[in-house]
Amino acid sequence: MFHKLFQQLEEKVKLSDKDKKEISAFFEIKKLRKKQFLLQEGDYCNNLAFVSKGVLKSYTLDEKGQEHISLLAWEGWWVSDFKSFICEEKAILSIDAVEDSEVLLLSRSNYEKLLIEVPAMERYFRIVYQNSLITKDRRLISSNSYTAEEKYLQLIKMYPFISQRIPQNLIASYLGLTTETISRIKKNVHKNH
Repeated sequence: MFHKLFQQLEEKVKLSDKDKKEISAFFEIKKLRKKQFLLQEGDYCNNLAFVSKGVLKSYTLDEKGQEHISLLAWEGWWVSDFKSFICEEKAILSIDAVEDSEVLLLSRSNYEKLLIEVPAMERYFRIVYQNSLITKDRRLISSNSYTAEEKYLQLIKMYPFISQRIPQNLIASYLGLTTETISRIKKNVHKNH
């Protein structure tokens, strides 16, 4: 269960066996069935969640009940309503499992203790937050500047496995497109290649 977490951590920071043992004690393991909520809008986000198996989506619902996905998180990714987690406010995001999943939960109090007791984790999370800002900037630029086809092709290039794991309607929601637009783009791509 912790293999993926330690693999991800060691890509960014050096950890001793003692660090790994200490880190494990801060997390709670949670299994989610497909479509089961990790967090619902209006609740308080009390945990950061590391995806060790499966895929989760983070999203808002508009007044028509339409989902607007802000994040697709698979193995090795963190997911939460970060503002709710840090500021102890009600969540504006909902998070649920796209497929059967397993997550490692890090509570707010354990997060604070972990940063103090395992100094390498302070550096690790700084790197994660920097990368997250870069990803959000790229996504904003893509959203504002790219055509529908460019958005789709960029996503497929970055995550070639995505169409095998994520249903087309969720990919469309993530890109801010309709399912019909994704179908049309896929036909054009296959026709031109």
